Amino acid sequence: MPRPDTRPDTRPDTSPDTLPGTRPDTLRTVTLGRLDEGVYLARNPRGGQLRFGSHAEVDFTPVELLLAAVAGCSAVDVDVVTGRRAPAEQFEVTARAHKVPTDGGGSALRDIEVTFTVRFSDDAAGDAARAVLPRALKASHDRTCTVSRTIEAGTPVLVRLEGDDAGLPQPLSDTPRP
Repeated sequence: MPRPDTRPDTRPDTSPDTLPGTRPDTLRTVTLGRLDEGVYLARNPRGGQLRFGSHAEVDFTPVELLLAAVAGCSAVDVDVVTGRRAPAEQFEVTARAHKVPTDGGGSALRDIEVTFTVRFSDDAAGDAARAVLPRALKASHDRTCTVSRTIEAGTPVLVRLEGDDAGLPQPLSDTPRP
């Protein structure tokens, strides 16, 4: 069973509504600001910032960030478990997927694959880390990686329009995509 996060949640609850059965400390928020056409700055409540966009000179595209989130979520899970036994001498995670056209004229990622390349020292501590590695990978995929579990669950995304040009906050679609 995963250990609960006991750090106090200092993020403000900026949600206009709360989902039934949730607490304000379950809310996670990232806010984007436009820097230029196709270039954005994502900010989290802790002050972290990440520049991304659709132009070639930008470090990451949104699709690459999604792949980084999948790889990063699993990497954190696996590194914590194996790192208690021995630090990895090599720890690299690659996420890849095919971006393919969909029936509606858009595109989607298919066949998302996460590959770990991990090497530990050739001693008892390294042996202990290697021994838990398969179980840590399985636990990350099956239980602890929120990102990949969310993608696999097909969680709907509701898009809203707010601000001076929007009138009242309103959904832009009747039914979120499954």
